[in-house]
Amino acid sequence: MYKKRNILPVIFALALLCSSCESSIDEFSPHAGDIDFTTYVAIGNSLTAGFRDGELFRSGQEQSLANIMASQFMHVGLSSFKQPLMKDELGFGSRLILGTLEDGSPFPMPMPGTPDAGNFVNIFQEEGPFHNLGVPGATAAHLLFEGYGTLNPYYGRFASDPASSSVLGDAMMLSPTFFSLWAGNNEILGFAMNGGQGGGITPPTMFQEYLQILVSTLTSGGAKGVLGNIVDITTIPFFTTVPYNALVLTDPDLVALLNAAYAAAPHIEFSVGPNPLVVADTDHPAGLRQMEAGELVVLTALDGISNQFWGSQVPLPMEYYLSQAEIDQVTQAVKSYNDIIQDVGFEAGLAVADINSVLRNAEPGIYYDAIGFSTEFVTGGVFSLDGVHLSARGSAITAGYFIQAINQQYNAAIPKPVIGNYPGIQFP
Repeated sequence: MYKKRNILPVIFALALLCSSCESSIDEFSPHAGDIDFTTYVAIGNSLTAGFRDGELFRSGQEQSLANIMASQFMHVGLSSFKQPLMKDELGFGSRLILGTLEDGSPFPMPMPGTPDAGNFVNIFQEEGPFHNLGVPGATAAHLLFEGYGTLNPYYGRFASDPASSSVLGDAMMLSPTFFSLWAGNNEILGFAMNGGQGGGITPPTMFQEYLQILVSTLTSGGAKGVLGNIVDITTIPFFTTVPYNALVLTDPDLVALLNAAYAAAPHIEFSVGPNPLVVADTDHPAGLRQMEAGELVVLTALDGISNQFWGSQVPLPMEYYLSQAEIDQVTQAVKSYNDIIQDVGFEAGLAVADINSVLRNAEPGIYYDAIGFSTEFVTGGVFSLDGVHLSARGSAITAGYFIQAINQQYNAAIPKPVIGNYPGIQFP
């Protein structure tokens, strides 16, 4: 039989034990470890720059991955970090904000207004040089290209000389003592966002060559640094929001009309309920077919599906979906690139941040600083309104992964950002 015991003496003894051990508990004391943070330079693409909601704008830059990391580095020696800030919240004018549809549901819409003319002129002589050298749209090859400022207006506005300078050259002009380099996303993303049409994925051997040049140059003066790997882009909201069976039919008469219209294509059949979208496919004998489970529709197809009968009366164009074969190409490229990033980083003695794990952890749902996140479009909190780029909080989460890798590699104790200090998606 259970015998009730007086537990007060036990509690008292535990309290004495905790009291006696209190002085031996180490408090977190930030320090730089083996890193000299005199000059930090961030190199990369839109993810580094602070591009989100379809555009690069001032507050997005202020909450960029690079600026969040720099803010944490200021706890351990960094004194300044300058960004090529836009003059307003519109950037070049393609920013999205969250509005509402007729049924009241939230959906991204263009932000009204006219961009400041100062966003379109070079600001280097007036405000430069800059430490955040993230350039939206840039590939690893672009970071090496002299004169890239004449091709990319985002770089053109802050390049030391748009006609002759390179992103890498502008970085080395600052003599960095520490750098972050996150490149390789656009080499794969461009192929995927266009449904596998147009330009192909940069071969891994070429990406490796470009990455090695970038790393060897950045470390040539003794700088230490961190590389980021590539996320599995087929799991981001741009590819997962619109399901393959997005054609929901409720009217039996409409089902009958569609079946009659496709009578010459017996492999296509409709029924009441969710139906696979009809897509153009030049590899199919009939030139069209219905989508298969596992294939992905890009987010930009939604307007055509809703308003132009894409996927039903009109086959969804090939640039608006990824077939399983194309998904396999993307998945294999991500793996190859990540192997290269890991190897190049290891050989150079650099930290390598497993950013791919951000999505692996967030996809089913996860908590950071007691805030729930997932990869769901709009409501998930990790991605911005364009379904591709990170939100402010998504950038803060990602910065934490970079800092974790830096701390482990260089015996540092850099505090991670507090996610709740950054804004979430702004609902109307």
